[in-house]
Amino acid sequence: MSSDSESSDVLSWRRYLHQNPELSFKEIETSRFIESTLQGFGVRTWRLAPTGVIAEIGTGGPIIALRADIDALPVDEATGTPYASANFGVMHACGHDAHAAMLLAAAKSLSVRPPATGRVRLVFQAAEELPPGGAQQLVEAGLLEDVSMVFGIHVQSGLPVGMAAVGPGPVTANSDRFEILLHGSAGHAALPHQARDAIVMAGHLILALQTIVSRSVDPMSPAAVSIGQVEAGRAPNIIADRARLAGTVRSLQAPTQAIVEQRIRDLAQTTATAFGGSAEVRYMRGYPGVENALLPSGLFAQAARDVLGEDSVQGALTQLAGEDFGHYTRRVPGAFLYLGSGSEGRDFPHHHPRFDLDERALDYGVQVWLRLVDLALDRLAAPGPT
Repeated sequence: MSSDSESSDVLSWRRYLHQNPELSFKEIETSRFIESTLQGFGVRTWRLAPTGVIAEIGTGGPIIALRADIDALPVDEATGTPYASANFGVMHACGHDAHAAMLLAAAKSLSVRPPATGRVRLVFQAAEELPPGGAQQLVEAGLLEDVSMVFGIHVQSGLPVGMAAVGPGPVTANSDRFEILLHGSAGHAALPHQARDAIVMAGHLILALQTIVSRSVDPMSPAAVSIGQVEAGRAPNIIADRARLAGTVRSLQAPTQAIVEQRIRDLAQTTATAFGGSAEVRYMRGYPGVENALLPSGLFAQAARDVLGEDSVQGALTQLAGEDFGHYTRRVPGAFLYLGSGSEGRDFPHHHPRFDLDERALDYGVQVWLRLVDLALDRLAAPGPT
């Protein structure tokens, strides 16, 4: 495990970042802190975006990229911890403070003992939480052009500390958004026959949309359609001429994604028409799903077993959550590992005002990173196909 000084560093960095969270694309002080900390180790840094930091350690050979996201969420923290957010209304409610701290601690160790068989590119990425996200920006700027494999760790409150989950195949879902505007005609509530009620359209459409997954999607292909916003009406005695629905779609497979999008468009139009109105649909493709490749996920699993123990690593934990790490795995082989961070009292779900983590996970994460670097670079440097 880590030395006492390494454990102290990763803990203090995590708590500092937790206490000073910043929202997506606004991680100005967070980026400065990461940059100055890395430079204090003698590590070269640069930027490919206004916020977020890139660094590299080692020379020659193949390159692997290790990614940590750094942004926080618009959540009012309710943990009551001494290191709770000092930025009201903003909170690290998803563990990105831990991700950044673990990668910083790994960088410190690597700066003292650089890899002998290649290079490690450290990616402290901005804006994972806000589409279009920071990963796409970095990919378009050329981050992965010379990278052989890319890896990411995400803490997981639903997994006990000391456990990990990684394996080949889908890990997260395609994450899309949609907005539907329903148009009717206003009227007096006592004379409904003279109006075209947009709220009635919305009610029927909400129910109809729930049949997409149950009746239009193959039961063996997971998907979810959720309405998160409904807006309509100006007064209780006026029939609304306009209603707005907004929601998300999650899917693991591209054909399913296409089917769901088309059914949303069809149902919106036919439902509105049936009640004498019309519909406008805006469908926005979001983060692509994360797909773990065979070799990178095998290397990650071995690193986790070496650190946590042979029986502490389970297979891939597939969720319909969105994660912009999918932009990386679409370009180069990669793997995403969930690191257990839950224990009694620290098992609130991600994005919850009381989310926190068992900080023993921090040391585990650092050691998994360091073991992975050795395994991955040795494998890439070995003769023969990868």
